[in-house]
Amino acid sequence: MPELPEVEALATFLGDHLVGREIARVHPVAINVLKTYDPPITAVQGRNVTAVGRRGKFLVITVGGGPGLGGGPDPGELHLVIHLARAGWLRWQQQLSAAPPHPGKGPLALRVQLAEPGTEGFDLTEAGTKKGLAVSLVADPAEVPGVARLGLDPLDPAFTLAGLRALLADERRQIKGVLRDQGVLAGIGNAYSDEILHAARLSPFKLAAKLTDDESGTLYQAIGSTLRDAVERSHGLAAGQLKAEKKTGLRVHGRAGQPCPVCGDTIHEVSFADSALQYCPTCQTGGKPLADRRLSRLLK
Repeated sequence: MPELPEVEALATFLGDHLVGREIARVHPVAINVLKTYDPPITAVQGRNVTAVGRRGKFLVITVGGGPGLGGGPDPGELHLVIHLARAGWLRWQQQLSAAPPHPGKGPLALRVQLAEPGTEGFDLTEAGTKKGLAVSLVADPAEVPGVARLGLDPLDPAFTLAGLRALLADERRQIKGVLRDQGVLAGIGNAYSDEILHAARLSPFKLAAKLTDDESGTLYQAIGSTLRDAVERSHGLAAGQLKAEKKTGLRVHGRAGQPCPVCGDTIHEVSFADSALQYCPTCQTGGKPLADRRLSRLLK
C-alpha cells in the first residue's frame, strides 16, 4: 500500500507534470472507484490543474473554475481526491490512445487525459480482487470522510514531541496499531510503522500509554527520520520507480527470515488475518520472539 512518502513523491511528480495543464478527458473505466457523483467526474474536463498536494495517504489534485473575486479563492475550485488503497497505483503515460478505454477485466480503473500539446495523462490501476481504490470529486477535501478524520501529519511542523506524548497518554492499544491509525497520525501504514518501531527499538506489542519519556522521545525522532529519509530517497523519481524504491529502502518490513541490518539477528514475522508485521527480536523485544497470533504477548 502506498504510504506517506510514496504519496508525497507522487504529489511532487504530478505537480511538475500537471500544474498549468488542462484536463481534456476523464474516463471512468471501473465505475465502483467513484465515491461521489455530484458534481460528476466530467466536471474537471476543460479545467486547468492549479495544485497537487497530499493529505495523509490521499492525493489531492485541484482544478480551477475561474478567477476568484478580488484575487481571493477560486469560487469554482474542485478537488479530485484519490486514495490508492492496498493495491491501487498511478501510472504516468507519455502517449495515450485517442480512443477511450473499454471496461474489461484488466487493472485499469480510471484514465485522465491532458489537452494538447501531446497526449499525456495518467491511469489509475488496481490489481487483485479486493477493491479499495477510491476517487472523489468535491469542493472541499474535508467532504471526503477519510480526509475529515485524519489526525496530525507527522511531517507537519505542528507535530511535536509534546503533541505525540499527549496522543499516547491515554492509548491502551499496542503502539503498532496506534501508529497505523489514520485518526491519530496521518500517512503511516503497515510498512513504515514496522520501520519506525525498528529504528526506535520498540516492540510492536508494547502498550502506547506505557512508553517512558525516553521511549516516546526516541519514537518521535524515529518517526521524523524514517519518513523524511524515505521522502528524500523518493525525491525526483518518476511515478513508475516509486514502488521499487520503497521496497529497497525497507530494513525489516517484508524481510522475514533475513538478517537484521543492525544486529544480524533473523527478522521475525507475526501474521494476522489480512496483514503481517516484521521485527527484530534482538533490537526490539529483548531477544524474545513474539507469538504469532493477534493478541499474544511475549512468549515466556
